[in-house]
Amino acid sequence: MLSYNKLIETLPPEIQFTMMKILDQFREELLNTVTKSDFRQLENLVSVLGDNMLELAESQKRTEQRVEELAEAQKELAEAQKRTEQRIGELAEAQKRTEQRVGELAEAQIKTEHRVDEVVEILRDVVKKQERMSKELGGLSTSFGYFLENEAIRFLPDIFRKNKGIDIQVMDRRYIVYADGKDDEINIYGEGTEGGKKVYVIGESKSQFGKKDADRFRKLIQRVSDHVRAKVCPLIVTHSAHPAVEEYAKKIIPGLEIYKSYDLK
Repeated sequence: MLSYNKLIETLPPEIQFTMMKILDQFREELLNTVTKSDFRQLENLVSVLGDNMLELAESQKRTEQRVEELAEAQKELAEAQKRTEQRIGELAEAQKRTEQRVGELAEAQIKTEHRVDEVVEILRDVVKKQERMSKELGGLSTSFGYFLENEAIRFLPDIFRKNKGIDIQVMDRRYIVYADGKDDEINIYGEGTEGGKKVYVIGESKSQFGKKDADRFRKLIQRVSDHVRAKVCPLIVTHSAHPAVEEYAKKIIPGLEIYKSYDLK
């Protein structure tokens, strides 16, 4: 068992002097009031008290150490919180820049939509003008087609009489109605005689004659031939036709005559 002085020396410095004073005072009072046996018992109690105080001091030391650890942890937590707040500030700034950029994009989108509307309006105007031009060109094409037909109806009777010996009695435009009720509009229709036999002239006028026109005209000639049961003289009056198209048309339509607009005089 440690002596009183040794026990006191193990206590924190700030309470050693006070404990020494208390112990000295306690001794004096004991000498005046208790027996030796009682004093020994009291010494034992004081010794136990010293041990308890030592344990308390150790516990306090551990508590102070733990408090220091907690303080350090709190410091680290404060630093982490500071970094977090800084990061939040950076994110808020980035969010602000993003919102600003989104606003700029939205404004650009609005301008783009306005521009697109302007372009659409321009395109609509162009389409309308093109439609008007197409109608005008269609009208010109129709007028030119009628002009070719009129010239053909006017000059072909003399051409057929001089070049083919065919006497044309009728030359105009006409519809042919078939037994099934269907019909074909014939742009150039003629009736005549050749050596006393009935002859039909079936023709079309095209400003430009192509292969598709040749295919369609071949079918028309076939329908008319099956209907009239007589000789049919097919002819095309055109302003222009490629030599390959002329060759193709004459190959699929036997007896086809192709007249250019300048031949009608």
